[in-house]
Amino acid sequence: MIDGLVMLSAVLSGAAIGLILGLVGGGGSILAVPLLVHVVGIRSPHVAIGTAAIAVGLNAAMGLVGHARHGNVNWRCGAIFAATGVAGALTGAALGKAYDGQKLLFLFGSLMVIVGLSMLRKRNADPRSDIALTSANAGQLVPRLAPAGLGVGLLSGFFGIGGGFLIVPGLIWATRMPITKAVGTSLLAVTAFGLSTAASYALSGLVDWPIVGLMIIGGVVGATAGIALGRRLAGRKRLLETAFGIMVIVVGVYVALKAR
Repeated sequence: MIDGLVMLSAVLSGAAIGLILGLVGGGGSILAVPLLVHVVGIRSPHVAIGTAAIAVGLNAAMGLVGHARHGNVNWRCGAIFAATGVAGALTGAALGKAYDGQKLLFLFGSLMVIVGLSMLRKRNADPRSDIALTSANAGQLVPRLAPAGLGVGLLSGFFGIGGGFLIVPGLIWATRMPITKAVGTSLLAVTAFGLSTAASYALSGLVDWPIVGLMIIGGVVGATAGIALGRRLAGRKRLLETAFGIMVIVVGVYVALKAR
């Protein structure tokens, strides 16, 4: 029987993850692991990673539905990115399970700081709000989307996270789509990567299923609030991107320091 405080902690953790996924499409998964370890009380980093992966994957799926209703998902670009990334995620998960849990968290925290700093840099290219994958431009977009998806998927599986904070800049780099569209589209890949990684960990018995259920309950509420807030900030794309980068840096420093 799960302790009442643990139940509340799991629900609130799920709400926080859902809020971030709904708002910026990433970062929720890296918050999930320290929340599960330091707040919920899961002692094994690998069990925390496996549990976080499935909770984030399912929460991302719910967020994806909301973004799709508002036309913020580029399905064709997202499908190419996700399809190649799943292969990378499965390979990365196999490698990650064999690696020391604390070292995994330290490396991931360090990576977050690097990616967050890159997100704070002003982009020279203007976003293309009308970008669409067609037979005419497939020869240009697919060679950028496919390797980006594979690389992000590999990192996602290795570190046991959805990888949204890498997917968003990856999609922007490959297609120059605006941040709001990249956030919605990223949830397609977060769902695919998270559930692929979770399946690998679940087969190894590294998922706490009762905690997953509680986090999903909280995630529904958090994702709904995050999508609503994201719509209000849609006209301030640079602010959203800057806040995203700062969040990634802060959490990355915290995770790296706690893992040392």
